Amino acid sequence: MTAHPIKCTVNGAMIERLVEPRLTAADFLRHELKLTGTHVGCEHGVCGACTVIVNGRAVRSCLMFAVQLDGKQAMTVEGLSSGETLSPLQEAFRRRHALQCGFCTSGMLMTAHAFLQEQPTPTVEQIRDVISGNICRCTGYVGIVEAIHDAAQTMREPP
Repeated sequence: MTAHPIKCTVNGAMIERLVEPRLTAADFLRHELKLTGTHVGCEHGVCGACTVIVNGRAVRSCLMFAVQLDGKQAMTVEGLSSGETLSPLQEAFRRRHALQCGFCTSGMLMTAHAFLQEQPTPTVEQIRDVISGNICRCTGYVGIVEAIHDAAQTMREPP
């Protein structure tokens, strides 16, 4: 197959690469860019572990080809923090113990981040609904919902 050139922005950095047409965005991020925070679980778009943000929307990177990133802006979980400083959402997950094994965490964080950009004052029901597409086998979701709710409040408060 013939590789295709793409230009995209990932976590604020301009990226130019040649990619094979069938390379998934998840594999591109993990293997080509070494952004291993994006996890690959089911590879069918069901579990949510591979969720990243593309042009402001949460997407399943296992269902997207790398060539589809051409001309777009993408953010992975590595783009949430600023150096050693966690984002308010990451800090709330830490504080509320909203992770156990950590496999689903990056997808949960990216889903929640995109959601909070659209809905800064979510209800618990809205939070439960938006994360219903992300599977967590460890936590029971209570800490995750509390963390997202806490982060929303923190993000609304003036610095």
